[in-house]
Amino acid sequence: MHRCFAPLDGSSSCLLPDEEAHHLVHVLRMREGDAVEVTDGKGGLASCVIRSISKKAVSLEVTDSSFYDAPTRRLHMAVAPTKNMDRFEWFVEKATEVGVSSIIPLWCEHSERRKMGVDRVRKLVVSAAKQSGQVWFPECHEPLDFAKFINQPFEGKRFIAHCRNDEKWPALSLGGVESALVLIGPEGDFSRSETELAAERGFIPLSLGANRLRTETAALAAVMAFNLCASASNG
Repeated sequence: MHRCFAPLDGSSSCLLPDEEAHHLVHVLRMREGDAVEVTDGKGGLASCVIRSISKKAVSLEVTDSSFYDAPTRRLHMAVAPTKNMDRFEWFVEKATEVGVSSIIPLWCEHSERRKMGVDRVRKLVVSAAKQSGQVWFPECHEPLDFAKFINQPFEGKRFIAHCRNDEKWPALSLGGVESALVLIGPEGDFSRSETELAAERGFIPLSLGANRLRTETAALAAVMAFNLCASASNG
């Protein structure tokens, strides 16, 4: 059954946002009386029937609804957007599919990109979350400068993946962490002053293997380690 994204307020009906309505009618060619699912991305999931289709709106009748608790394990990824935006968007899509709680674009000293459209990235999150059957969608934040972000409070373990030869935690250790924040730098890596500041703020150096990885590969490797190692340990 096709899954849509729309606000749910507990009432017996809902309206689809414009883009969702257009996709339902003009791409999927669905008609009045067809059944669909709707999630609000915040734990709500509803079984619905298309009640009416007009040029201005698609109205759904809610026939059944459920609410799912938020995942207890949470991973927050602060990642420097790549010069080629397609590569960063690839990471966002795949990280959403695998499982991540939030994505924070991070401007660093060596960043080659200084602008990005967050709205497009958020649309990618919605699309990937729907495709992978999720009812809790990751939050995509506005970009932040490294120096400002590093001083924000965070409850959980904090990690930074960089290329220097410091003593590091292995990525598999992420599997045993309930709440984690992982920093991934730009193509030119974090600067020394950034890694030193992170260390002062309690960030643990994280190893993602012996090879030097691209930004988007390193970020996805951390997401995979967090999710798959935890799944393996739980049987």
